[in-house]
Amino acid sequence: MDEKFRKPKQHYDEIQRQLCDPLISSDIEKVTALSKELKSLEPFAVKYAELERAEKILGDTLEMIDDPDCDPELKELARSELDGAKAAVEKAEGELKILLLPRDPNDDRNVIVEIRSGTGGEESALFAGSLYRMYTMYSARMGYKTEVVSCSETQLGGFKEMIFTVSGSGAYSRFKFESGVHRVQRVPETESQGRIQTSAATVAVFPEAEDVDVTIDPADLQIDTFCSSGAGGQKVNKTSSAIRITHIPTGLVVECQDERSQYRNKDKAMAVLRSRLLAAERQKQSDSIAGERRNMVGSGDRSERIRTYNFPQGRVTDHRIGLTLYKIESIMNGDIDELIDALITADTAAKLGGE
Repeated sequence: MDEKFRKPKQHYDEIQRQLCDPLISSDIEKVTALSKELKSLEPFAVKYAELERAEKILGDTLEMIDDPDCDPELKELARSELDGAKAAVEKAEGELKILLLPRDPNDDRNVIVEIRSGTGGEESALFAGSLYRMYTMYSARMGYKTEVVSCSETQLGGFKEMIFTVSGSGAYSRFKFESGVHRVQRVPETESQGRIQTSAATVAVFPEAEDVDVTIDPADLQIDTFCSSGAGGQKVNKTSSAIRITHIPTGLVVECQDERSQYRNKDKAMAVLRSRLLAAERQKQSDSIAGERRNMVGSGDRSERIRTYNFPQGRVTDHRIGLTLYKIESIMNGDIDELIDALITADTAAKLGGE
């Protein structure tokens, strides 16, 4: 057994021992922390036990093959099972290596998704709307809750900008590779000649920051109220419930006008501001690390083209991993698990290769 597998298992066993210690069991806070850590290590412990069983079967098989007194028929049976026994050990070892990879601490967080139209005018805004629909339908499949923070709608029903939250266990782990430029090739609704047009929209995904992550001095904020408006400037709320928050040191501006309550809009806008400030701080830290490895699925920079949706050919191509799927209709209806799973697999492979 590899030593790097033994140490986490010993740590798991030690936590179990501590939880049975009467001196510790009376400390609720300690028990809660230990129980949480034990739960996080359970998948590893289960896989470790599987590896132990596979290694024992392999050891018994090799022993039978090498035993000069073993019945010839049993030896032949052992030889026929040898490859399978070796494969079971390799599989369990590979899965344990993946479980030992450093976990993204943000994976379980809720996310804030920002979609903005880019090149292509009204068609780009309509595509931004298509992406929003795709993500909300995917969220519904996953049991996640989505909530609009703010939006700027166009006359034809597209979006110049759409900001929304996705809440649910593991939301960031499923959405984090969606940041970047999404390109579309299709015949626009506004095109009378039937010509294919290429447009683009940008997507940015942030883990939702908590109060403890970012300290914001109230003196650094300029908070303005205004009346909410719909597409084309049509007023939908006569009270000044919409909120605009400007973070003076950075110049970041966040608006929220989806709720009728000024307080709810302010809470939503502050959540977006905290997440943007946290993302900017992490990017600064990341940039300062010399020679940082750029992982296989891209940097997540908004200026990076990550995916093309080609409607005439019915295909979607993710350029980071070279994956093309010919099921654009189901993808636009929220069936994006295959894309996301492939990106997660590529990211895991890249991390394993960097060991």
